[in-house]
Amino acid sequence: MNFGGLPYKTKQFFFVLIKLSIVVGAFYFIYNKLTNNKDLNFNDFIQYLSQNGVFSLKNISFLIILTGFNWFFEIIKWKILVSYIRTISFKNALEQSLGALTASLFTPNRIGEYGAKAMYFNSTLRKKVMLLNLTGNMMQMVVTVSIGGIGLYLMHRTYDLNINYFKISRFLLIIILIIGFSIFGLQQNKFRIKGFSIEKLKSFFKDLPFTIQRSAFGISVVRYLIFSFQFYFLLHTFGVDLTYLNAMMIITSMYLLASIIPSIFIFDVIIKGSVAVYLFSIVGIDEFTILSVIMIMWLLNFVLPSIIGSYYVLNFKLPKTDDNL
Repeated sequence: MNFGGLPYKTKQFFFVLIKLSIVVGAFYFIYNKLTNNKDLNFNDFIQYLSQNGVFSLKNISFLIILTGFNWFFEIIKWKILVSYIRTISFKNALEQSLGALTASLFTPNRIGEYGAKAMYFNSTLRKKVMLLNLTGNMMQMVVTVSIGGIGLYLMHRTYDLNINYFKISRFLLIIILIIGFSIFGLQQNKFRIKGFSIEKLKSFFKDLPFTIQRSAFGISVVRYLIFSFQFYFLLHTFGVDLTYLNAMMIITSMYLLASIIPSIFIFDVIIKGSVAVYLFSIVGIDEFTILSVIMIMWLLNFVLPSIIGSYYVLNFKLPKTDDNL
């Protein structure tokens, strides 16, 4: 963040303005998502929650505890990953994780998270910070795809998914072509992920201690189990009669399909909702219930932490040794 040769007070003014813009933008995005959702009217949503007893103290407390554990492990994962370049406290990891969430809430594919976390460190460390963040996200994706693949396979064997195999074959052909071009790109050393060359990524992952990789991956599994169980608990709260195994087959399939569909984060709730509505309709669960569960999951795991994160955004200060301001 460089304001050139502007006077110090002017720099401070623009810096505060940027922080305010991020917070206002995040809150406006949340408000717009709640009040202008064509698939789920907010007033009907609140009335539906009241009728189903979701607002009971017991349920709210348990759901918030699950959200707390979800973000606790995410913060611990970030603390462990960052230990590769610098030891930070849990408080620092909390500030960086929630502040970055707020800053990235309305950015495509949460791309803003990379830059936001990097800003907490000196300019000489920022590329490594972005690579560490990419590592954490990739590990979570590997867990999602691995468990989701198993869930989708079991669901296909259990239920009639009415799969159009012609469309599937076309999809597989596209995937094969993408893989082919990717391999060609790897050989040319020009292929990039999030702006980093494959050679750079390979070298970075090779140097990252195995103990850090193992711990971060294990925490990614734990986080997945927590938020998938939270989804199941909400289904149970709404009176959905599904065994844990059957529900998890659908939930893991939903997260898999939603994660591989190209999207920007702004429409992430819509995409998850559409996929979930289709999958749960197979077992006779009504659309409104599923959309309500998706909305609550978003409110608990993104909106609530981002509201807390807005405090850290407003109080953010550049590293003292950085001369960009």
